[in-house]
Amino acid sequence: MDIRQLRYFVGVVEAGSFTKAASLLKVAQSALSLHVRQLEEGFGTQLLVRERNGVRTTDAGQKLLIRARNILNEILLTEAELTSKKASPAGELTIGIPSGAARVMSGLLLEAVRNDLPRVSLKMTEGMTGPLEEWMSAGRFSLAILYRTEESIGQMKALASEEFCLVAPPSGPPFEASIRLSDLRSFPLAVPMRANNARRSVADVVAHHGCMLDVRFEVDSLSTIINMVMEGKAHSILTPAAIHKEVSQGLVRTIQIVDPVITRSVVLAVNPRDDHKAAIVALRKLIADVASMLIERGIWLPVR
Repeated sequence: MDIRQLRYFVGVVEAGSFTKAASLLKVAQSALSLHVRQLEEGFGTQLLVRERNGVRTTDAGQKLLIRARNILNEILLTEAELTSKKASPAGELTIGIPSGAARVMSGLLLEAVRNDLPRVSLKMTEGMTGPLEEWMSAGRFSLAILYRTEESIGQMKALASEEFCLVAPPSGPPFEASIRLSDLRSFPLAVPMRANNARRSVADVVAHHGCMLDVRFEVDSLSTIINMVMEGKAHSILTPAAIHKEVSQGLVRTIQIVDPVITRSVVLAVNPRDDHKAAIVALRKLIADVASMLIERGIWLPVR
């Protein structure tokens, strides 16, 4: 097994056939077949099933595909870190980003891409987390910023942590610095729809502790929820990043939720088909840098 064999194997799987892979990789089809056959002989197991319309991986082939992509990505990262040459990745990349994260991250990220990756065209889609997760699963994005509990991060890169807080109108009775989870039932809430990660994160903790919430409005729009709180029509449960601007302007107030604290992780998901591309490697580093900047500013919390 050598690096070239791994590149050819990944290329064949991603192209879906030896014919398409030969054209994309500019390698003779017979050479590709030979290298894949040598891999199969070396491992002593079948990796690909040749069918009339192309190829599909066996269980062993799927395991190798995951490993090979990781290996090739590590090679690119190593080359980027050790080479003295200035790489200039190019191409069009797509990223999905939740509305809350976008409010503090999108401007910094777009500026970093403009300055450090001038040949990369970044297409950014902002939305609620439910649709973004579905589109990422369908392969619509090259990367996506997503939210996860600590137990469900898997192989995705954790960028930061967030704590949920009660968001209250600027007028009204004073609050203590914190509020117990069990006391949230006293406040009429405007919250995202049930498919939204923020809603699920809060609901899971509330259900686990046998508490109740007074959900009056379910709205799949962050800006509408924030406006309702500002106008005194409801309270909400959000993360500080989502209402950072309004808090700094005195338009809403935040109260820490305790007993227990409700947390989630901000993670970076990458489409496996794009993970080995130089532009993706460079963009992943910029995203990590932006996350570190937000942690330094106190908007996000360090990874737990």
